[in-house]
Order: sequence, then structure tokens, then C-alpha cells
Amino acid sequence: MKSRRILESFAARFIILGLNFGLLIFTTNFWGTEGKGTISLVIADLAIIGFFSNIFTGSSVSYYSSKFQAEQVVSRAYIWSLISGVIFPVLLSWLHPMDHLAYLIGLSVSFSLLTTNINLFIGRQQIGMFNLFSVLQQAIHLAVMLALIYIFNVRSVEVYFVALIVCYIILYVASSVLLLRGFKIFNISWSKNIFRNLFDYGWKSQLSAFLQFLNNRASFYFLEYFRGISSVGIFSVGVAFSEAIWTVSKSLSVILYSDLVAKDGSADAIIKTKISLRVSFMVSLLFLIIILLIPADWYAAILGADFVQTKIIILLLAPGILAIAVSNIVGHYFAGINSLRILNIKSAIGLIFTLVTSWLVIPKWGLLGACVVTTLSYLLSSMVLFYRFYEITEFRMSDFILSKSELTVLITKIRGKAS
Repeated sequence: MKSRRILESFAARFIILGLNFGLLIFTTNFWGTEGKGTISLVIADLAIIGFFSNIFTGSSVSYYSSKFQAEQVVSRAYIWSLISGVIFPVLLSWLHPMDHLAYLIGLSVSFSLLTTNINLFIGRQQIGMFNLFSVLQQAIHLAVMLALIYIFNVRSVEVYFVALIVCYIILYVASSVLLLRGFKIFNISWSKNIFRNLFDYGWKSQLSAFLQFLNNRASFYFLEYFRGISSVGIFSVGVAFSEAIWTVSKSLSVILYSDLVAKDGSADAIIKTKISLRVSFMVSLLFLIIILLIPADWYAAILGADFVQTKIIILLLAPGILAIAVSNIVGHYFAGINSLRILNIKSAIGLIFTLVTSWLVIPKWGLLGACVVTTLSYLLSSMVLFYRFYEITEFRMSDFILSKSELTVLITKIRGKAS
């Protein structure tokens, strides 16, 4: 992995992090716990739908864009985006009460189309463009939302969803202009072999991601059922601050995955994975310590008095968040070499644990119970992934600690980039 790509990815992720915190602070102060809870549940619904649409628009686009003609891959992804973006929101609305179905359909279709293009950037190893469009998703969303509120005087919580739809459409059109200029329509065919390969890789990778997402967000639905929508808003803010720690591992994971799918698994894949693992552990631990040092009163001052419990939520989530930050690297290694079974196993184990314990614990302990369940589930699923990884390679404590020479090189690269 090139150090420049890593540093650029870090920079992009930190910009995204800053924009996300700005968006978080604004929404909590402007719409309060109930509004934040509504936003969190709609976005959770969008993520659930995304796992089904991503069978053809997600990592299968990245994985097969270098193995088939891009026209073949993208054409199927676009068609599936339109179909899944309408069908799955309707199906989901039958499972639980939903007041924002029309917005969810608009979000689902536009997000799936954009996701196809974003994953094509990864497949082509255009990490710079991937980073740029990732930053623009947050920046344009925030800008459009503020414009609708303060220029057009639209103040309902629905403005959040309208701004996000507009953002996705703008970025889809812009990315299509960049990606599709050389596409040839006559290259499109409807080979069953291409469809079968895309589906086979897509459903396996998305099954793992879907199970992990349910593992991550099941507590939201249990909290809404037992404690009300406001408790979801409070919990989601603590989760957002904690999951910001994943900024580092997400940056490294994308680069590692892009390298592996482009090279069909190189001989030094495990070496790259362990280097990424070390960097992710050390930097994530540092950021986690910094967040934990922030006084509890500051969260209430910034977010509002209703969010005074944010500090204790972050503290209880911290061990699991750190475990996921590191195990994400290992997970992308297995995805990059098309070894997806272990990802499904670890996600399924974590989800089963979450569902059983949430039903028993959250009714009694509420927010604190949700934190404990989430942390234990994260630790359990991460342990499964580490166990499998270290079955195929030697375990050393040094895998989690940057050596003096590696630290020197990293600091030198950062200084060189800054100068």
C-alpha cells in the first residue's frame, strides 16, 4: 500500500468525521431527542435495504469490475438499484410502522445508484475519487439541509431526508460523468454467468454485512419498543461518537481491499494485513482515550441537556468499539481473498447473542443494558474472526504494536506530506 493513499484516506476520513460531528450537533440541538431518534431509525431502515440492493451494487462491483467488462457489471447494478429501491422499502413498511415511506424509497434508489459508482472507483483503485465523493456526501448534505432550513424556511425533520436525496442525486450524476464516458453500450450482454458470479459474491458478502449491521443496530429497535423513540436518540448519539473511532480502520480497510481484489490476492497479503492491523489498533486506541478524556458536562453543553448520558455510553461501548476497529481489518482481508464464510459465521454468532441478551437485559437496564449487550457482542464476534485469522498465520503480540522503525517511517511520511 502506498503511504500517500493511506494519508489521503486518513485526511478524507477526518474531514468526514468533522462534518458528521457538525451534522450531529446541529440535528440534536435543532430537533432534539425525538427528532434524532426518527432520523436514526429511518437511516437504519435505509441501511437494511442497502444490504439487499448491495448484492449487485456493493462489493461485487468492486470485485468483478477488473474481471468482467465494466459495462456488464454496472448495467446489472443500475437495474437492480431501481427494482430493489422500490420493492424493499415497501416490504419493510409491512414489518414495522413507517411514517416516511416515500422518503425512504427516494433515498434507497438514489443511494443504490451512487453506491454502484462509488464501488466502481474502488475496483479501479481510484481511491482518491472514492475519498473525494465520500467527503462530498457529507458536505453537500449539510449544505443543502442548511439552505432548505434558513433560506426556504423548511424546519420539519423531513428536511434532513430531502437534503440527503438531493445530495445523492447530484453526486450520482457527477460520478457518472467521470466513470461512464468511455462506456460502450454494445458491450452490454445478459450472460447468465456474469449474473451468477455477481450474485454469488454479492449475497455472501452482504449476508455478513447485514448480520453485522443487525448486530450493531438491533439495540435501536429494542430500545424503541421498550423505552421509546427518545431513548433511541440518546443512545444513537453515544454510538455515533464511539463509532467515529472506526475512521482509521475504514480508511485502511478500503485500501487493503482494493489492493487484494485488483491483484487476486498477492503473496504479501498477510503482511499488509498485519501492518494495517497494527496501525489501526494504535491510532484507534489513541483516539478512544482522547474521547474518553472529554468531560461529561461538555457533551451536554454541546448537544443539549438531554444527552448528559453520552459519556457513560461511550465508556461502556469502548472495549467493543476498539475490538471492531481492529477486526475490521481482518474482515476485509477475508473479503479480499473471497473467503466469506467466516465473515458470515462471526456475524451470525454476534447477532444471536445480541437478540437473546437484548430481550432479557434492555427491558430492565434500558440504555446501560444496550451498551453492555453491544460491547459483549462486538467482543465475541471479533474473537471469532481473530481465531480464524491466526489459524492461518502465527500469532504475535507485536502484531498489535507498531515497532520503533515503523513508527519512525510513519511520522516521516506524515511530516513529508504536511510540508
